[in-house]
Amino acid sequence: MKRLEKQVAVVTGASRGIGAAIAERLAADGAELVLHYSSGVDEVRALAGRLEAGGARVSLVQADLSRSDGVERFMAGLRAPRVDVLVNNAGVAPGAPFAETTPEVFDAMMQVNVRSLFFLTQAVLARMPDGGRIINVSSAVTRTHLPGLSAYSASKGFVDTLTLHLAGELARRRITVNAVAPGAIDTRMSAWIHGPGGKDMLNQIQALPGIGQPAHVAAAVAFLAGPDGAWTTGQVLDVSGGTKL
Repeated sequence: MKRLEKQVAVVTGASRGIGAAIAERLAADGAELVLHYSSGVDEVRALAGRLEAGGARVSLVQADLSRSDGVERFMAGLRAPRVDVLVNNAGVAPGAPFAETTPEVFDAMMQVNVRSLFFLTQAVLARMPDGGRIINVSSAVTRTHLPGLSAYSASKGFVDTLTLHLAGELARRRITVNAVAPGAIDTRMSAWIHGPGGKDMLNQIQALPGIGQPAHVAAAVAFLAGPDGAWTTGQVLDVSGGTKL
C-alpha cells in the first residue's frame, strides 16, 4: 500500500514549478489530487494527463486567488467531500525595492500570499478529518535578507507565524501544520539563476553546490504529508541548500 493511498490532497498553484512537482510526488505516493490553478490551463491539463496516465485520480479547480472572491470560487469548484492534505503553494513574488513598492503591488501580493491562504485554509478545514495535514510553502527569505524582496519576505513571515499558531490550535484534532521554506529553486520565479552572474551569486550564498530543484521541495512536502511526518507540527522545514548558513 502506498503512503498516501486513499488520501485526497489539494495543491494550490499546481500548474507548474514547485506546485506541479508536489502534485507529481503526492500522486506517486498514492494520493488522489485536486489541482488548483489560476492561469496556465494548458499546463495544468497536461500535468493532469500525465498523472492520470500513471494511474492517479485527478480533478481541477480554477480560481483567481488575487480576486477578493477567489476563495469562494475555489470552494465552489471543489467537489471533493473530504480533504486529507492541503498544500498552500500558490503565491506571487513581484520583486521591487522597498521604496518602489506601490500600494497596488503590495495589496495584490498580500491578497494571494496572505489573505487567500488564511481564508482558503479556514474553508478547507471544514472538510478535513482529524489527522489531516496542512503544509504551507514559505521561503528562506524570512530568515535572511535578499534585495528587492521586503514585501514578499513579510508576506512569508506571516505564513511562518500562522503555521505555528494553527499547529497549536489544531493539535487536539491531530491535524499537523508545517511549512517548507525553499531557497532559490530552478523555476520561472527564479529565472535570474540562469542570467548574468546568477550562478556565481548562488554559489556565494548557498552552502550546497548545484541548483535546487522543485523535486527537492516536493520531497520535503511528501515527508510532512505522509506517515513519517505524523509527529512533526508547527515547524518550518528549510529546503534551501543551506542558503546563508
